[in-house]
Parts: sequence; structure tokens; C-alpha cells
Amino acid sequence: MTQDTTPNSPRTVVVTGASTGIGAATARHLAHHGWRVFAGVRKESDGDTLKAGSTGDLRPLIIDVTKPESVESAVKTVADALGGTRLGGLVNNAGIAKIGPLALQPMDEFEAHFEVNVFGLMRTSQAFIPLLGSDPDRSGPPGRIVNITSVGGRLAAPFLGAYAATKHAVEALTDSLRRELMIYGIDAIAIGPGSVKTPIWDKAEEANTDQPYANSDWAGPLKKFEEVMLGGGRTGLEPVEIGQIVQTALEDSSPKPRYAPVPNKLTNWTIPTRLPKRMLDGIFAKRFGISKPD
Repeated sequence: MTQDTTPNSPRTVVVTGASTGIGAATARHLAHHGWRVFAGVRKESDGDTLKAGSTGDLRPLIIDVTKPESVESAVKTVADALGGTRLGGLVNNAGIAKIGPLALQPMDEFEAHFEVNVFGLMRTSQAFIPLLGSDPDRSGPPGRIVNITSVGGRLAAPFLGAYAATKHAVEALTDSLRRELMIYGIDAIAIGPGSVKTPIWDKAEEANTDQPYANSDWAGPLKKFEEVMLGGGRTGLEPVEIGQIVQTALEDSSPKPRYAPVPNKLTNWTIPTRLPKRMLDGIFAKRFGISKPD
């Protein structure tokens, strides 16, 4: 059962990180299904490309979640469009992922993951919460926050420690936000996809073209890991499948607190999340050739 999203004026949603991948597919899907979508991009050219491939009411929105002034400007744009009504949803999708062993990964690169994936998400959420329902002067039903996390938010793979750490944080933030924002009727929902056909892993590969860890003790395992991750990213779920789940999270009258769209779910999610950690350590070690010293 879904809530009515087709009153006299359509429900409005903001989607961050909508230039490519999950964000772009979600923005287009929601616009096609009657939502007025503000699709967050950092460049006007990305917005033009996104709008050209969409149907429905899709409006590119310039927003860099790492910059307070950019977020504030985006909020004003959306508030002006809403008039005195409430925002129907905020989909926090903007994120980065870079591969590397934690023992060697530069701290500025590690910190960048948190700046975008965690601090940017919280900056954006706090800024839009008044529009979603905490402002008593606005009318209409309260909106929902949908955070795109990852399998990595529950299962931390080697060489994606920075990314996994941020997604673990977002899982916790989502739960805390949901429990705190009940006073306004604002829901907060996590969607943790497995492998998705998205450019995020191609970007991760490009970042490693100079092979910064080629002479490290992890060179061999890293090569195997990159092959597995990039292969999964090119054969995983279609991004629009995540967009469909976002629509469910926004519209269902009783949404789940967390959705886990994962290919081959039994072997890639159900079993690994139930195995003892030491056993899972051994599986990762065997898969990527990470061996203990003699």
C-alpha cells in the first residue's frame, strides 16, 4: 500500500549525487513516476545531460554537500519552489569510494570519504529537516530521509576500509535520525545495495591508475580485489532497480527501516552476515590471497 503522491501539486524530492549511477537513475525514475525531483549535481553540464534523458518534472539543483554555502543555496531554491508546503523526501546518495589498505592510505584521502559520505550527508540532512517537517508553519505530510548506504555498511571488506567505515556510520546515523525525528513524523530509511552497475568503481580504478600501492606488501591481493570489485560493478544490479526501491521507501505506508538489494543475496548477504567474523576473515583471505607470514 502506498501513500498518494498525485495530489493537486506533486510531492517533491531532493536527490543528491544525481550526476551518474544510482543518483541519476533514481532521479529519472522518480520524475517519471510523478515526483517533482530536484536532482543534485555539481556542474551545470551534468544537470543538462541528466534532464535531457528524463521524463517528468526533473530540475537540476547545483549542490556540493561538502560546502555549507552550496547546501544553504540549494535549500533556498527548494524552499522557494515549495512555497509553504513540505518536502516529500531527501535521498542522500552523494558519495565517494577509493581503494587502498588502511595502513598506507593517505589521511587526506581517508578524511575525504568522511567529508562527503558522512559529514556531507549530515550537513544536507540538517539543512533540509525544517522543510521535511520540523517547521510547524509548513503544511502537508512530513517527508522522509532515504540514505543510500551499502553492503559495506554491514560487511567491511579489505581495501575498502575508509568507504566501509563511512557506510557503517551512515547506518548508525539513519537509525538515530529515525528514532529522534519521530517527533515530527519524519522517517529515515537506509538502502544498502550490493554490486550495482555504477561509475563509482570506474572512478576508483581511475584513482589507482598510478598504482600507488604497487610496491606494497598488498600489491597482489589488491590486484585480485580490484578485479573482483570492478567485475561486480559491471555485472551487478541495474541502477534503476535501486531507484525503484527508493520509490517504495518514499511511498509505502509502512516502509522497512532498511532495504538490502543484493545480487545472489543468499551467498553475498544472508550467509556472510551470519558467519563468525574469524570464518569470514578466512574467506576474504582465501579469495584475495592474503596470507599470514610463516
